[in-house]
Amino acid sequence: MNELAPQLSPVGARGRKRAVNLTLSESLVREARALTPNLSETVETLLAAHVAAETRRRAEREQAIDATIAFANAHFDEHGVIGADYAPT
Repeated sequence: MNELAPQLSPVGARGRKRAVNLTLSESLVREARALTPNLSETVETLLAAHVAAETRRRAEREQAIDATIAFANAHFDEHGVIGADYAPT
C-alpha cells in the first residue's frame, strides 16, 4: 500500500472533483510532470495526506491540552490554588 495514500472517508470516496487554480513554480510543475503521468491525482493524493496528518496533529494537540487542564484541575482540587492563603477576602 502506498504510504502517501490518504485514508478514505467512511463513504469510501473523496467526493466530486472540480477545477481549481493554483499558482506553482513553472520549473517544479515541469519536473513533476516528468515524474508522474497524472499530476492532478498526485497533487490530490499528497493534499489528502497532508489534510489527514494536519487534522490528526490538531486533534492530538487538543487532547494534550485537555489532559493538561484536567491534571491542573485535579492538582488544584487536591492541593488548592497557590497563593490562596494570601488572597484578599
